[in-house]
Amino acid sequence: MTDISNISSIDHVGKALSNLRPKAQWGIKNNELTWKDDVQTEPLISEIQTEVTRLEEEWTANAYARNRKAEYPSIADLVVALYDTDDKSAVEAKRASVKLKYPKPS
Repeated sequence: MTDISNISSIDHVGKALSNLRPKAQWGIKNNELTWKDDVQTEPLISEIQTEVTRLEEEWTANAYARNRKAEYPSIADLVVALYDTDDKSAVEAKRASVKLKYPKPS
């Protein structure tokens, strides 16, 4: 068993392990990693932490996209806008205001 309690974000450990060792067999319980795979080697804590950090940075960089998605017009609004020019203008205005509110980072 490997203690993973010092990793900065336990929430991303599962994804990090899957990225580092695709299809590997492992389990986590009480901040302990149990490696169950006979084919792939267990990654080092430093490898896991590096991948967790990369995932955290990616999550942070994509905040604008998550925020936009939550406020964009619904699919139903878009379908109605296909047939009604007034609705289409309203949808375009809403999308423009959301993009302005949550700009894509440069």
